[in-house]
Amino acid sequence: MYKLARELLFSLSPETSHELSIDLIGAGGRLGLNRLLTKAPASLPVKVMGLEFPNPVGLAAGLDKNGDAIDGFAQLGFGFVEIGTVTPRPQPGNPKPRLFRLPQAEAIINRMGFNNLGVDHLLARVRAAKYDGVLGINIGKNFDTPVERAVDDYLICLDKVYAHASYVTVNVSSPNTPGLRSLQFGDSLKQLLQALRSRQESLAAQHGRHVPLAIKIAPDMSDEETAMVAQALLESGMDAVIATNTTLGREGVEGLPYGEEAGGLSGAPVRDKSTNTVKVLAGELGGRLPIIAVGGITEGRHAAEKIAAGASLVQIYSGFIYKGPALIREAVDAIAGLQK
Repeated sequence: MYKLARELLFSLSPETSHELSIDLIGAGGRLGLNRLLTKAPASLPVKVMGLEFPNPVGLAAGLDKNGDAIDGFAQLGFGFVEIGTVTPRPQPGNPKPRLFRLPQAEAIINRMGFNNLGVDHLLARVRAAKYDGVLGINIGKNFDTPVERAVDDYLICLDKVYAHASYVTVNVSSPNTPGLRSLQFGDSLKQLLQALRSRQESLAAQHGRHVPLAIKIAPDMSDEETAMVAQALLESGMDAVIATNTTLGREGVEGLPYGEEAGGLSGAPVRDKSTNTVKVLAGELGGRLPIIAVGGITEGRHAAEKIAAGASLVQIYSGFIYKGPALIREAVDAIAGLQK
């Protein structure tokens, strides 16, 4: 069924297809129909960041930026759902076209630029959702906020989403917001992490619960840079790291239509980079901080590879677009196979 749906969706422009898919998944969720579209994955509970997950396969941020289809995605069998990236104020993102399919490589290039309707709209959608599972909310900065004041935007979002999230992801690794990736390094990273940790402590006291903070990093750092980030995360008391965002590299898509478009590359070509980042992080962290792996999971065995490399959870995005809901069950089964 999904193959037929994909043919129809792929006949449309990528962004039109994306918007239609969100509308359909959202409508199916409201009607309770989505659980009829696919066989539910096996139960494979895992506890990470102090949270109980029914299975370790989640939806990565970026597909449902505004939280418009939370119930719909949950009904497809995801063990957790991450929405966003959301910014304090609504913003249109970069000029269109800004989303490109590379089906020969099972890849996508996007330069969306954090297009979203703002944190208040997202919270309205969260309140309207019936989903009571693990919900991650991914936060970012507005494009016109100077990098030197980026922390202000992150704290605005953190204040607003804290009471409604199971965990909060801090996106400092999108390649499509100028200057954002500079926040992954040196004093900029340390200052951001310190501010986030301090605010997290205040909010925990205010709300009577600890909401974990995860930092999402890029796959384009050297092993040495990744190791430095790992140490900074440990020193600042972060709760998890998500590896990785999209890549600026173009290995695996050379010569393909749209292969030279600007933006972040996701899907199969980023798999090895992402997995290497997970391995480096695992070596540095030594189990002291959980890793959520995302990048290039287009088959179930790829999810198992991420877990074997040191991840506790995985997320899918581009693989879901190319393979559909069946990939969730396939990934859960492959991870379960590691434990036998």
